Order: sequence, then structure tokens, then C-alpha cells
Amino acid sequence: MKVIGLTGSIGMGKSTTAAMFREAGVPVYDADAAVHDLYDEGGAAVGPVGEAFPGVVKGGRVDREELRKRVLGDPQALKRLNAIVHPLVGQDRVSFFQAAEAMGADLVVLDIPLLFETGGHERVDYVVVASAPPEMQRERVLARPGMTPDRLDAILAQQTPDAEKRARAHFLVDTGKGLEHARGQVLHIIAALRASAG
Repeated sequence: MKVIGLTGSIGMGKSTTAAMFREAGVPVYDADAAVHDLYDEGGAAVGPVGEAFPGVVKGGRVDREELRKRVLGDPQALKRLNAIVHPLVGQDRVSFFQAAEAMGADLVVLDIPLLFETGGHERVDYVVVASAPPEMQRERVLARPGMTPDRLDAILAQQTPDAEKRARAHFLVDTGKGLEHARGQVLHIIAALRASAG
């Protein structure tokens, strides 16, 4: 089973690309969705995150916006948070691999926003980067509710630059040329990886 790490900076179309792999029948592990579950009521991260960051747990779940304010621009706080969350996500990922293996999957995708930043690229066989022109990225992100240019710049400052991600990728999916173009690239990547296994 080949493991594909899918990443891309904010607003680059990574989630759309992940959905295209899923539509093509490739199991996709969504790290963000796993974190959402961990932060939700009854989630395994609620207690430890609440202890490490008093006041961020509201109504039995982690208030993501409150937590974001606490860690944005504070590398030590982010490190503390990652030390809690990453092992829990790791356990969840093991269950995903077991299920994919049981169904005979030959490829799986790990959709991980901070693949390079967390060293995750060392634990996958191939890296796929979703990318688009910077002006398109800004336009997409600034259209999101509550997003400001300053907040976007703060997020980008914590992410590996797009040019570096592109340089380190095995495959690129250009989401700036429309959905059909991107879908064609995804299908090409799947075909190429399956052909190399033959």
C-alpha cells in the first residue's frame, strides 16, 4: 500500500483535491477532521487541551477560535498544543490504515495541512502539493468569513512557503486552472503510481 501525503498552504485547494482522490476511490485520511473530533464533546483532546490552555474549553468542547488566538504567533504555545494533539491524531491514523488494508486499498492519501512543518513528509512514500497562483490564494482566503489580511499573513508565516512545497513535491495539482484540469491531474497521479507498482 503506497502512502501519499497531500498538503498545500491555506486557500490552495487542498480539500478540493482530497475530495477528488476520494471520488476516484482512494481512501483519504483527513487530519483536520480528526482534530475536529478530538476537540468536540467527549473528544480525547478536550481534557488535556483545557488543562494546558485554561479557558479554551466551553460547553464541553474546545473553542477552536479561542485556542487559535492563544497559539497564533506563539511558537512555544503551538509546540505545547502539538505535543498533546499529534499523538492522539497518530492513534486515529493507525485505525484508518487498518481499515484501508482490510478493504485491500493499494493507495491511501493522508490529507495533512502541515505535512512539512511536522516532519510528516518523512513518513509517506510520495508528496502531492495542491497549489495556485498567490493572488488567487489571497482572493479565496479573504473571501472566508472573519478572515482579514493580517490574519492571513500570520497564518502564512507559520506555513512552509508554497514555492518550497512545490520544490519538494513528487507531484503538483494546479487548482488555479479549474476543477476539470485539477481532476485530470489527480487521475494522472493515481494512474502513474499504480503503473509504477506493476
